[in-house]
Amino acid sequence: MNHSNLKYIECDNNELVPASSFHAPAPKLQLRFFSASSCTSKLLSVEFPTFLYSQYDLVFVDLSHNKFVAEHFPSWLVQNNTKLNRLYLRNTSFIGPLQLPQNPRPNLHTIDLSDNNIHGQIARNTCLIFSRLQNFIMANKSLTGCIPLCFRNMSSLEKLDLSNNHMSCELPDHNLPRGGSFLWYLKLSNNNFKGLLPPSVFNMTKLVYLFLDGNKFVGEVPDLSENNLSWSLPLGYYAPSLRYVHLYKNQLSGPLPYAFSNLSSLVTLDLGDNNLTGPIPDWIDSLSELSIFDLKSNQFKGELPSQLCFLRKLSILDLSENNFSGHLPSCLSNLNFTASDEKSSVLYSMVPIDEFDDEGFHFDSKILWAKIDLKIVVELTSKKNFYTYEGDILRYMSAMDLSCNRFTGEIPIEWGNLSGIHSLNLSQNNLTGLIPSSFSNLKQIESLDLSHNNLNGRIPAQLIELTFLAVFNVSYNNLSGRTPDMKNQFGTFDESCYKGNPLLCGPLLRNSCDKTESPSERGPDNSNGDDGSIDMDSFY
Repeated sequence: MNHSNLKYIECDNNELVPASSFHAPAPKLQLRFFSASSCTSKLLSVEFPTFLYSQYDLVFVDLSHNKFVAEHFPSWLVQNNTKLNRLYLRNTSFIGPLQLPQNPRPNLHTIDLSDNNIHGQIARNTCLIFSRLQNFIMANKSLTGCIPLCFRNMSSLEKLDLSNNHMSCELPDHNLPRGGSFLWYLKLSNNNFKGLLPPSVFNMTKLVYLFLDGNKFVGEVPDLSENNLSWSLPLGYYAPSLRYVHLYKNQLSGPLPYAFSNLSSLVTLDLGDNNLTGPIPDWIDSLSELSIFDLKSNQFKGELPSQLCFLRKLSILDLSENNFSGHLPSCLSNLNFTASDEKSSVLYSMVPIDEFDDEGFHFDSKILWAKIDLKIVVELTSKKNFYTYEGDILRYMSAMDLSCNRFTGEIPIEWGNLSGIHSLNLSQNNLTGLIPSSFSNLKQIESLDLSHNNLNGRIPAQLIELTFLAVFNVSYNNLSGRTPDMKNQFGTFDESCYKGNPLLCGPLLRNSCDKTESPSERGPDNSNGDDGSIDMDSFY
């Protein structure tokens, strides 16, 4: 059969078989499009498709998620196909350093080599070989060294992902694209970059996603309004498009700069696990689009400003492990804690290539749009464990974690209006008073941790109506009376949920309610003003 006119082969999600020992002549066809991603094999690995050695007109190649036999990066594939513009080789078990083709290939604008075993440094002449590079994805590898200096002049670059490598250097401004570049996605997470944050990062007018988490950046995040230009980050003045800022797990210090207040489109601000100090500033309500606000594991202090209550789109608020104090603002009940697409998704590239190639051949949408897999990830403690949320799960996740601070006073009864919240952690504070019976309105809650406080009185019996509750912890308080009936989810909880409350009684506890309950506790009549609490003096 004559296939010489065949231009397009798409055979994703099929089974790869080893080539026979018989060497057939090279096929006469010259493909424009070849996609064979996510194919399975009965063998642990297979050889790289040999017929590609005879292809010279390829525009699009996707062989991602296959296990090839100890193959090095096929620089010959790029060398042979001068029209190639998209190359996807994610998770293909390539090894060794990244060997570039000898001659420039200006048409190649998308390279995804993530999740391989490629090591060494990014070649200094990368910008010369790929002068019109738009998407450079080299995550989850063993790259070392620094970003080549030539990247500063790569004005065409739109997405740069070098996360989860072993790159290490002080990152000066001249290693990153200039402010006028088209870069809208920058991810350098989980490397060993150090020194001060490069100001050019906040001088990119089209930058939307900024991920510098998991590095060793130090120093303050100063305020441009103070005109201390030697330290200042021109944040909010020259980065008007920024919506996602992830700087957690560094060594940053100082207060939140006022310049953040200009980022009115910010959706995610994650500054957790640093050494930041000071209070939450009053201008925080200017971030009206904020959905995720994470300041955990810093040294913030002071009372929570009422301006937090105006962040109506907030769905995840994590202020745990700081030195916040004062009463819990009742107005936080105004927050909706609802699902949000914006906090979990990343837009795909919207820069199409021509619908027809130079021979009049039409490509479908798989070629027209970049196939870059990018996600927003948030780390959160919930249900007694540490979780990483992303994608659809993050979209629906809603939580407020104020644990490990110095909050005092009572839990506002108005917080029973947080009907959309999934996780609430108020543990390890100095809270007093009763557990609000209004918490029975938290119909979506899955995790409620009130442990290690000074709460007293009875556990509201109405809480058994919380049918999604998977984790409940009121240990180490001053609670008294009968534990809730072992119905619904409360039938799944054990003694550890209640320990450290010697005046509690119930089936799971050593105390018998017949011996510990006072007559006023047994009777349902509170008409005399009895609030159901125990007179502690009667036990001594």
